[in-house]
Parts: sequence; structure tokens; C-alpha cells
Amino acid sequence: MNTLNDAEARKSLAFELLDAAGYLERRLDRALSTIRGLSFSEYRLLRALALAPDARAMRVDLAQAVGLTPSAVTRALKPLEKLCYVETLKSDRDARRSLACLTESGRELLSDAEGIARDVLSTLPIELLAEAGLDGFLRKVGERL
Repeated sequence: MNTLNDAEARKSLAFELLDAAGYLERRLDRALSTIRGLSFSEYRLLRALALAPDARAMRVDLAQAVGLTPSAVTRALKPLEKLCYVETLKSDRDARRSLACLTESGRELLSDAEGIARDVLSTLPIELLAEAGLDGFLRKVGERL
């Protein structure tokens, strides 16, 4: 009987975390798109690029960083390239080895987006979370993925 209750509690917690993450993502997406016309997914790609060495990365590496497939990353980068926020350095031998590079305009957009994200996140009652508990939980979940 305890096993069933434990399983239900775990399932309930998992869905509550997913609901909270979805809520947060929608809030960030709405704020970013309203102010800068940027989706949360595009923001995550720009942020991952900025964190890469020399702000350059292969699409497969970006895909891993943001949890998308390489083809989804390629599709998502197209509008960012057209707006000159990202450019592609093509590989002569293998298109899969092409690098996405953050441009100066992309850095400026990301800087603005970081401010917007910071404003949205500052409204969250983070102090209600036991930071060590959440960090430990997320670390353990990450180890199992």
C-alpha cells in the first residue's frame, strides 16, 4: 500500500513540476515576444550560443544544450539568421559541421532579452523554495538522465 501511495506522490510531484515549468515558460515567452518579438525557444538558442566558446556552436551541440533535434535547431535559427542575429559559417566538407555564430546584433538582442527574463523571474517567490533541496533534487534527476 505504501508503494502505491509513494508512486502516486512521485507522479503528482512530477506533474506539479512540469506544470510550474510550463507556466514559467509561458510567462517568459509572453514577455519576450511582447517586448522584443523573440520566442522563449529563440532566447534559449541565443543564450546557448552566447555560452559556447567564441559564441559559436555546431547545431548538434546547440540541440543538446536546449533539448531539441538538430533539424529543429536549424529551422529555429533560420528567422534569426534572416534578422542578422545569427550567422552560419559553412563547412566545406560536411554541412553538419557548420557553425552557428552569434552576431553583434544578436548579442544586443540577447542582452535586452536577459533583462526582460530577469524582470519576469524577479516576480517569482523563489525565497519560498528550499534552495539546497531543489538543487539536490535537480542534481539527482540530472544524474539519472
